Amino acid sequence: MRLVMTEPVERMDRPYARRWWALLVLCLSLLVIVMANTALTVAAPDMTSDLGLSGADLQWVIDGYTVPYAALMLLLGAIGDKYSRRGALLLGLLVFGGGAVSGYLADSATAVITARAVMGVGAALIMPATLSLLAATFPRAERAKAITLWTATAGLAIAAGPVVAGALLKDHGWSSTFLINVPVAAVAIVGALVLVPPSKAGHHDRIDYVGGLLSVIWTGSLIYMIIEGPHFGWGVKAVTAAVVAGVGLLAFVAWELRHPRPILDVRRFAHRRFAGSNLAVALFFLAVFGAFYYLTQHLQFVLGYDALGTGVRMLPLAGAVFAGSALTGWLTPRVGMKWTVTAGMVGGTTALALLTRVDASSTYGDFVAPLIILGLAIGLALSPCTDAIMGAFPESELGVGGAVNDTSLELGGSLGIAILGSLLSTSYGDHLTDATAGSRLPASALDTARDSVGAGYAVAQGIGDKARQAAAQAAQAGDPQQAAQLKQQAAQLSAGARGMADAVGSSFSDAVAHTSLVGAVILGIGTVLVAVLLPRREAPAVTEEPEQEKELVDQAAR
Repeated sequence: MRLVMTEPVERMDRPYARRWWALLVLCLSLLVIVMANTALTVAAPDMTSDLGLSGADLQWVIDGYTVPYAALMLLLGAIGDKYSRRGALLLGLLVFGGGAVSGYLADSATAVITARAVMGVGAALIMPATLSLLAATFPRAERAKAITLWTATAGLAIAAGPVVAGALLKDHGWSSTFLINVPVAAVAIVGALVLVPPSKAGHHDRIDYVGGLLSVIWTGSLIYMIIEGPHFGWGVKAVTAAVVAGVGLLAFVAWELRHPRPILDVRRFAHRRFAGSNLAVALFFLAVFGAFYYLTQHLQFVLGYDALGTGVRMLPLAGAVFAGSALTGWLTPRVGMKWTVTAGMVGGTTALALLTRVDASSTYGDFVAPLIILGLAIGLALSPCTDAIMGAFPESELGVGGAVNDTSLELGGSLGIAILGSLLSTSYGDHLTDATAGSRLPASALDTARDSVGAGYAVAQGIGDKARQAAAQAAQAGDPQQAAQLKQQAAQLSAGARGMADAVGSSFSDAVAHTSLVGAVILGIGTVLVAVLLPRREAPAVTEEPEQEKELVDQAAR
C-alpha cells in the first residue's frame, strides 16, 4: 500500500474503500476552522486586557477572519475544481496553520488582525474543498449520510471551541488558542495525503476570473458593511461599502448571465429547492451565531462562569446536533426534505422564543432546553439543505457548490452577529439607562457601562474598589469623626456597587429576552418563506450529462 494516496477518485471503477476514513480527515479540517472562530469569543477578554485592545480593535480581531473567508470562497472553490480539490485543502491547511503561528507570536492589535485575516484565507480554501471532496469521494447513495456527519461536525465545533479555549486559558495565555490549531492542521495534512484521494473537474475550461473577482468585491463589501454599519455607525465607510456591494452584485449577476462558462450559474436561484435551501442555511446561522454571541456573554458575565465553565455548558447544543442529524437521516427519506427542514426551522424559532423568558433571576437550567432544541433543529434542517445545494451542481463544479453553501452559512452568521448583536447592545444600553435613573452615577461612568455588559461590571467593580479603599482608610483614621464619615462613604459606595451590578445583570438579561424575540420573529418569517419555496417533490440530482452535452455544443460552435 502506498503511503501517499495518488489515484484520482475520478479514475476509480468502484467506490473508494477508505472513504469513511477520508471523511474523518475532512471533518477534522472543518472542525479546526469553525473552532478557530468560536474559541476566540472566550479568549477575547484576556486578549483585550493583554494587548489593550479598543472596542473597534476587538471587533476586527473577530471579523478579520470573516471578510476574506466569505469573500474568497467562490473563486477559490472554482480554482480547486479545475486544478486540485485536495491541493486546495492542503494549501488551505498550510496557510491556516501559518496564520495560527503568526497569531501566537502577535504582540499588537494589528498583528493579531493580520494573523486572523491569513487564517481566513486558509479557511476559504479549506471549507469548500471539504464539501467538494466529500461529494466526489462518496457515491450518491451514501452522500446524504456523509453530509449529515459533516454538518454534525460543524455543530460540534460551534460548542467545542469555547470548551477547548476555556481549558487552555486555565493554565496558558490567550495566544495558546492560536497555537492549538497548528498540530490539528498538521494531522489533517498528513491524513489528507494518506487517506483522501485527489480529485478535480473533468473539463479544462478557463476559469471565469472576472466573475470570480466580482464575487470577491460584492461579497467582501457586503460583509464589511454588515460589520462596520451596526457596530461603528453608518458613516462614509459603511455607506461606501453598501454602494460597492450593490453595484458589485448587479455587475456580477449581469456578467454571469452572459458568460458561456460562468463561475456560478445564477439561474440556479430560480429553482425553488436551491433557493429555499440557501435561504434556510443563511437564516439558521443568523439565529445560531446571533444566539451564541449573547448566550456566551450571559453565561460568563451575568451568571459568572469562567471560560471553561461557559464552554462546558454549551455542550448540550453539540450533543443535540448529533441527535438531530441522526434523526434527519431516518426522517428525510420518509417524509421528504420540505417537512424535515421546516420542522427544524420551527424548532429553531421555538428555541429563540423560549429565550424570551430570560430575566435577572434566570439560572443555567433555564438555558438547557433552548440549547437542546436549537441543537436538534440544526441537525434536522442543515444536512438536507446542504445535500440539496450540493446536488444542484454537476461533478465538475462541486467546489463551487461547496462555496455557495458555505457563503450562505457565513453571510447568515455575519448578519446574525451584526443585527442581533447591535440590537442587543442598544437594548442593553436603554435598559441600563432606565435602571440607573436617579442614581448618582457620573455621566461618564454610565456611558462606559452602556458600552457592553463587561464594561458595566467593570464600572461596578470600580465602585466596589473605591468602597474598599474608603473602608481601609476608615480603619487607619485617628480621628473618630473622620473614621465615621469614611465608613459611611464606604457603605454608600458598597451599596452603589451592588446596585450597579444588579442593574447591569438585569439590563443584559432583559436585552437577551428582547433580542431573542426579534430573532424568533425573523426566523419564524423565514420558516414560512422556506416552507413556501421548497417543493413537495424531490428534484432529480444534477448529473454530468448536461455538462457533456454543453461541451459538445460549445465545440461544435467553435
